[in-house]
Amino acid sequence: MKTEIEELMLDELNSIEQNLISRAQEISKQAYAPYSGFHVGAAVLLENGEILQSSNQENVSFPTGVCAERLVLGYAGANFPNSAPIMLAVVAQRGGEETWAGVSPCGICRQTINEVENRFQKSVTMLFLGPNGLVRRVKGISQLLPLKFDDLKS
Repeated sequence: MKTEIEELMLDELNSIEQNLISRAQEISKQAYAPYSGFHVGAAVLLENGEILQSSNQENVSFPTGVCAERLVLGYAGANFPNSAPIMLAVVAQRGGEETWAGVSPCGICRQTINEVENRFQKSVTMLFLGPNGLVRRVKGISQLLPLKFDDLKS
């Protein structure tokens, strides 16, 4: 399998993509990250046009914290169960820094995105903002998780 990841500058994105990145940037400032200092924001566009956003929420018991991606996708699934997520933007910034850090979803978040794609039988386009306005656009989780876990019977 060949992985396809597009690299674009922020100003090359369409207005919907730019808005999603902007919403993720806004919400990242609300992250509760006293332990890592890594402020992550995620915004998701649902097929009904709704945009939801969330930030990471840490806990001193590290496994119980919640990533921004999982939090926003869980909220979407609970509150808009019939509207598929079609695009997800993720940004991150280290506390005290002005620049945006390179980021992509952790393994648990990748598996969560896989489950969302399976649930709705639709790929999610993902946007990851990095330093200097570089954005990576990925169409579908299989690009980030080629050997994904899909079936308990396999």
